[in-house]
Amino acid sequence: MSHILVVEDEAIIRQSVCRLLQRHQYDVTDVDSLDAAKAHDLSRFDLIISDLRLPGGMGTELVELAGTTPVLIMTSYASLRSAVDAMKMGAVDYIAKPFDHEEMLRAVKRILTESQLAQKAPTPKALQQEVNREYPHSGIIGSCEPMLLLFKKISKVAPTDATVLILGESGTGKELVARALHNQSRRGKAEIISVNCAAIPPTLIESELFGHEKGAFTGANAMRQGLVEAADGSTLFLDEIGELPLEAQARLLRVLQEGEIRRVGSVQSIKVDVRLVAATHRNLKEMAQRGEFREDLYYRLNVVELSLPPLRERGDDVVEIANAMLARACEKMQQPPMHFTADAVQAIRTYQWPGNVRELENAVERAVILADDDSIPAAILGLDLSPDRYISTSMRENLVQPEPYSSAGQPQQQGDLSLDDYFVHFVLENEQAMTETELARKLGISRKSLWERRQRLGIPRRKGNR
Repeated sequence: MSHILVVEDEAIIRQSVCRLLQRHQYDVTDVDSLDAAKAHDLSRFDLIISDLRLPGGMGTELVELAGTTPVLIMTSYASLRSAVDAMKMGAVDYIAKPFDHEEMLRAVKRILTESQLAQKAPTPKALQQEVNREYPHSGIIGSCEPMLLLFKKISKVAPTDATVLILGESGTGKELVARALHNQSRRGKAEIISVNCAAIPPTLIESELFGHEKGAFTGANAMRQGLVEAADGSTLFLDEIGELPLEAQARLLRVLQEGEIRRVGSVQSIKVDVRLVAATHRNLKEMAQRGEFREDLYYRLNVVELSLPPLRERGDDVVEIANAMLARACEKMQQPPMHFTADAVQAIRTYQWPGNVRELENAVERAVILADDDSIPAAILGLDLSPDRYISTSMRENLVQPEPYSSAGQPQQQGDLSLDDYFVHFVLENEQAMTETELARKLGISRKSLWERRQRLGIPRRKGNR
């Protein structure tokens, strides 16, 4: 039986919550102040349900004191800001007063279930079963742990109107995540408006986003509605928002702060109800520090941050995605079903995919066109499997930069240095201090690839190194 602590200063509400929970077989302890709650050993409870504002302080103070015990915040101040602030401080969720009894019970059951799963340190398989059961994927393929956790976050954030910032390399599927957020929201029946900020010339971006009045500038022969206004009642997805000019950023900030726009050349503001989802592959925080992006806009955008892992970090997902793309490409080109050979599967799994899903899709479609029969070998995928492609850009930046080295042990000129030379030097310099697993991780390759490259380059494995 789960033990729940209820912290509420209003006696009627406290007693109502206690009776509700007790009727559903929960063991309940109740107190009426923050100090009374602090007098208990909070770690012995399975869940703490606390009012936001209490005699003696804020209910969020219990979050730090509770340790691993989840805290559900109740508040009559049901603004998004109160909820976001509470969750940023570590509250697992919030519920607005007056609340429906069924809503409270669902929240309690879900939080206790998630807490028990966390304590059991679920395996990726258990996590996948939970996600498949409770969280829709919205057509996104993925079964690695980072993607399963992303699906959970999407399902939690989507029903709110919170602004979301999606981070990830180009080609990782940021627009798919934006569409998943939209489809699972209350705005899902309306059409999402998608804008690639990098594809619109800087001189036209303000007119495209916010519209213009007739005669506002040369060529403005008629009034035009902007894309923000067109997204009224729906979701506006701004891809590559890091490319947005500073002037347009100021106008967008007003949309987020005041919920209104002003067309170019107009003196009147128009109220809009828009849920904003933005995406970028750039580091907006660093851009803000350099003055290339408005800092106030960055913090307005970054209410909830979702990060998409690159394809090279998604394990066997890449093969699953490739198979789905192969089936789709065969159908699109009216070809009979095809399959990848074993060497093609190995190439797909080990290649670094710097262009991510977009590059994978191009490779699959090209292979379908060039294939002579229903099997697709690695040779027609068109992948560059040279050593350069086994080390991603991010991993290359993290490598220790050694002195120029040749296989004969003599220094080389910097201009003649190759990745093989870096590899040889790095392994020889670090194999005494690192295991084979650590060496492979640092180089951004698998242990198998490390062994194969040792064989090819003639680097013997040090005895005792595991």
